Amino acid sequence: MSFEEEWAELRAAAVQRSAMQINSVPAEGGGRSGAADLVVNRGDLGAIGNDAYGLRVRLSKEGDLARPSTFDAAIALTNGNFASGAAVLKVHDFWQRHLKTLLDSCAHISNHLDYTKAQHAKDEVRIEGDLAPISKLTEYMK
Repeated sequence: MSFEEEWAELRAAAVQRSAMQINSVPAEGGGRSGAADLVVNRGDLGAIGNDAYGLRVRLSKEGDLARPSTFDAAIALTNGNFASGAAVLKVHDFWQRHLKTLLDSCAHISNHLDYTKAQHAKDEVRIEGDLAPISKLTEYMK
């Protein structure tokens, strides 16, 4: 066997070994386990999101119970020439603005946590896709 043939054979064996190392996972410890590396699943964050959603649902139902009667009282007082009618209407409007702000805040917290988890999953897919070309290292070793 000539030097060139032996050298080509050794180089091919080295390429084969490096491809196996790049494309495989060690049996114990280290390396990827097949599961996503970038994972967001902390229970306390999920609990906060669920609580925010539950609070929003309850507030949207129960926070609006007094609105119709308060508005009706404000109109009746105003129509009866009572000065307090305008004040009751201000209270009604003030409550509606702040209730909407609170509902929006609860929705924002819940949605943000859902978005964060989904975005991290997309990032994991993108990162894995960016890492796939690493197997091209074997082409440079030829």
